[in-house]
Amino acid sequence: MKHEEIIAGIRGGQFAPVYFLSGEEPYFIDQIAGEIERHALPEEEKTLSQVILYGNETSMSRVVDVARRFPMLSARQVVIVREAQQIADKDFEKLIPYIACPQPTTVLAFLYKGKKPDRRRETFKKLANTPGCVYFDSVKLYENEVPGWIGKYCKERGRDISQRAARLLSDSLGTDLSRVANALDKLLLLPGEGEIQETLVEEHVGISKEFNSFELITAIVRQDHLKANRVVNYFEANPEKNNAPAAVIPALFYYFCNLLTYHYQKRLVPDTREMAQLLGVSPYFMKDYTDGATRYGAAKCARVISWLREYDLKAKGSANIAIPPGELLRELVFKIMH
Repeated sequence: MKHEEIIAGIRGGQFAPVYFLSGEEPYFIDQIAGEIERHALPEEEKTLSQVILYGNETSMSRVVDVARRFPMLSARQVVIVREAQQIADKDFEKLIPYIACPQPTTVLAFLYKGKKPDRRRETFKKLANTPGCVYFDSVKLYENEVPGWIGKYCKERGRDISQRAARLLSDSLGTDLSRVANALDKLLLLPGEGEIQETLVEEHVGISKEFNSFELITAIVRQDHLKANRVVNYFEANPEKNNAPAAVIPALFYYFCNLLTYHYQKRLVPDTREMAQLLGVSPYFMKDYTDGATRYGAAKCARVISWLREYDLKAKGSANIAIPPGELLRELVFKIMH
């Protein structure tokens, strides 16, 4: 079940007895949990009828005991187990009898973040296959999916955002949806109407329009050595803006993987719009690939992808390589462009 469907049910007053919200993307888990907290109980009933437990401070036996209680002075009680991944998977077996016969006046929600449970275990099989239980797997978005998600997020809140502004946010903030959503909320609170442009992103989110991952890729595509070095120098001088290699490399990796695909598919897919759809980008950005293909052949793209993997490991401290982030990125960009 998609998170939009789960949220629609909650807002419509349709509550499942058990929610098991797991996966590597915490944003969607928090979003669903927030809707449960907002809609399951009136504000005045939460003091007596809403219980928050934490996985590192409780056991499954206690969770079940609390869930089986009857609500006090309200139609239902809500029990939310945060950090449920800290409860041992083996201990979850004590939940099996409750899944078979849940307390009808309890809404029990598990927030199991950062990893997937072992679906071979009976408890998680039952959670996934028992009618009435909502099992949600929160999957991280790929880099190419984030700009589209940004556009949808804004549209749902009554605003549009330009493709370039969405790409700027995506390339600069990565796939951390909580961070992206916080940045968008700042922009959406600003007075004004119409499409959100790059200038607004630059001014209020603290992302430089001139010095960002998007502009670095453009400089590399055009073989503009001066601009590429200026961007790298800016990144080195402003590490607090999350311009470290670990933040920049994914954007470069995404571009060169797409460029390699473009090389092998351009004869089979000559139509620009069809190619853009295949690559998962807007047709607006196809010039980046047609230009890049003239300077970086398929063999060079494959080498670049290999270097990006190597430097990603170095940036994350593999083999205890003590190279300053700025120097690491400068070395990588030099190899790509020469």
